[in-house]
Amino acid sequence: MITRKSVLGCLVSLLVVAFLVTPGFAENVLRIGTLGSDAISLDPHMSTKTQDKIIFPLIFNGLVRFKPGTADLNSIEPDLAESWEVSEDKLVWTFKLRHGVQFHGGYGELTADDVVFSLNKAAEKTTSSAYKEYSAVKSVEAVDPYTVKITLSEKVPFFLGAVINYHGGFILSKKAWEKLGDQAAMTPVGTGPFAFVKYHSKRFIELKANDSYFRGKPAIDKITYRYMPDEATRALAFDKDEVDLFYGRREARWVKIQGKKKNTIVDVFGLGELRNLHLNTSIKPLDDIRVRQAIAHAVDREGLVTFIGPEVSSAADAVVPAGYLGHSDSAMVYKHDIAKAKELLAQAGFAKGLTLKAIITKVESLRLPMIVIQEQLRLAGITLDLQVVEHSAFHKLIRQNQSSLVLYGASRFPVADVYLSQFFLSSSIVGTPTGITNFSHVKVADPLFEQYQVWCRKSNLDYGYKLENSLSNGPLITEKTSFK
Repeated sequence: MITRKSVLGCLVSLLVVAFLVTPGFAENVLRIGTLGSDAISLDPHMSTKTQDKIIFPLIFNGLVRFKPGTADLNSIEPDLAESWEVSEDKLVWTFKLRHGVQFHGGYGELTADDVVFSLNKAAEKTTSSAYKEYSAVKSVEAVDPYTVKITLSEKVPFFLGAVINYHGGFILSKKAWEKLGDQAAMTPVGTGPFAFVKYHSKRFIELKANDSYFRGKPAIDKITYRYMPDEATRALAFDKDEVDLFYGRREARWVKIQGKKKNTIVDVFGLGELRNLHLNTSIKPLDDIRVRQAIAHAVDREGLVTFIGPEVSSAADAVVPAGYLGHSDSAMVYKHDIAKAKELLAQAGFAKGLTLKAIITKVESLRLPMIVIQEQLRLAGITLDLQVVEHSAFHKLIRQNQSSLVLYGASRFPVADVYLSQFFLSSSIVGTPTGITNFSHVKVADPLFEQYQVWCRKSNLDYGYKLENSLSNGPLITEKTSFK
């Protein structure tokens, strides 16, 4: 028997179902698979790890930014600052802030005090790994709530790189850091298009759309950022529609195979990471320049590019990456010459060859090239005893001076001064009080090749801009990113 009560119940159920399936009511969730096993730190001033760098520009802003999809120094545009002026002697920079920009989580409006706090934090060694980039900053002052004046002790090559939406340039909430204390590093509060919701160690980070974002409410409602260190696992999750976007393998054959799959787009873009082979001079016999020269002659840059694929890499011709301000293609590089390598080894007392121990990460973009280098060195009589470890262990061990050869590389703000300071300056030698990423323990290292970024996405995911370059090692997800 059909009663009035049962009819009303059916109507309510149908309305609920209709509400859930009607276009416009469904939540737009972007699921991202990244390469890391866990977050190192969610403090953008401290972490330089790829898995962290990718997510920072989703949460934070800088005073200025690259136009999305670019890394052209001529494309820098206002971000939290609506305008800026610089004195004739290039020592005083004055930034006018946007009015009404709100921090996530109810931490109030962005003011000059937040900028002063953030840049002073970025310049402090104990609170920032980018502190060297601010060594010329004499003072940061709040002229009024919406005006910041930065005074330099000397001119800096392209100073806007210090206040861009990258590394030390991200602006934090002073109130949030004062309130959260030790928890602030893993509870990020910014002004970006997406706000932090929660972090589950070794599993995921969840973000939600910032409805009050000053550029407009994002089209994506929520982002699930999953830690998936194994590339095959990420690809399988993509095939099973469990992720929409993932960090791919930077190898041409993989790109071609993946790109043939249905509803799939593979993006190959810059900034390329310049891979350097650091020869650790603190470990014998690499203190002998003849041994280092022998290794340099044994390595075949073009062979590496052929293996990896010219679609995703290019041979390096200088210690400053191509496209950076200050790059020169006239620098001297050692030519591939096995006979010369053997001759130099013999002169150094290793006519019968030698064995070197090295550590490499499981991450394919570093492990596979290192295996090729291992074979190239073998042809010259050098046995490379490789220990393959997890990526986090790799970072830890190479900084503890445990590897005779270190294959390493990264992208940085595209000005030569930044790259040279961090990778080649003697004060950047790891293990020293001012150490950053100079694993050679000398003033030089051997550039090998540049490797581009490779990401794979569902064909209905539209970034909202043309992706050519990214400073954060991944596609920038903005308020305009959407599913079509």
